[in-house]
Amino acid sequence: MGTIRSERTPASNDLGALLRHWRDLRGASQLDLALDAGMSQRHLSFIESGRSAPSRQALTSIVQSLDVPLRERNVIYLAAGYAPVYSEVPWNAKEMQSITRALDRMLRQHDPFPALVLDRYWNVLTTNDSSPRFFGSFIDLAARARPRNMLHLMFDPNGMRPFVSDWENVARSLIQRIYRETIGRVLDAQTQVLLDELFAYPGVDPSWRLQGSAGSAANLPMIPMGFNKDGKVLNYFSMITTVGAPQSIAAQELRIESMFPADEETEAFHATWMSGGDLPA
Repeated sequence: MGTIRSERTPASNDLGALLRHWRDLRGASQLDLALDAGMSQRHLSFIESGRSAPSRQALTSIVQSLDVPLRERNVIYLAAGYAPVYSEVPWNAKEMQSITRALDRMLRQHDPFPALVLDRYWNVLTTNDSSPRFFGSFIDLAARARPRNMLHLMFDPNGMRPFVSDWENVARSLIQRIYRETIGRVLDAQTQVLLDELFAYPGVDPSWRLQGSAGSAANLPMIPMGFNKDGKVLNYFSMITTVGAPQSIAAQELRIESMFPADEETEAFHATWMSGGDLPA
């Protein structure tokens, strides 16, 4: 997990402090960043010290070189006296219609297997028809407040946890996914709060914060997630889809999680189950 660091954004709107903060997060020297951004080290030093005001173009080169997430780029532009560049509209705003229509199509086409759209903190934004049918066959979804959080659903002893086969390995892999899938490879404050909440559940080992073996799944191309149903273990794995070349904050922070059967037995059982037919013995 060496590339994931905790984000503690400077409390002030001082441009130099913000740039030094992100440069430190990325482990880049002034010389490294200057070369990447196509400017002299002296110019970058003057920008960070406040002796020189960067042009919008120079600032764009810097934030791109540092791979600053779009939400935080807006903060940097404001600190430099420029208007924010990236839209902060909600994921389902009118401006996002082209993306939301594509999401709806992806979700529908994935039936009869579960597919969900999540925000950056694993809160469920929308699903296909199969998702509530699948999870609702294990627990009372109506009893869980919205927005439902998929990680809490999997870690909560009153949620899906009792139905997850080999729960410890699954939970460990989910913790590691949180680190891998952070926006811009930075563990922001709200993600840290989410992690703290997950580690507060009984049976969650603090050592899972460290990258390690995925247990029995270590030699597989994916990490299967088994669910106990009618005396059988149904094995699934998930694929994550994100928006390519996002130009809005909401678009960058969306992820689509699609579940697939990991073996033929699960695929056959699932198809019969979702169609309402008689389940195989």
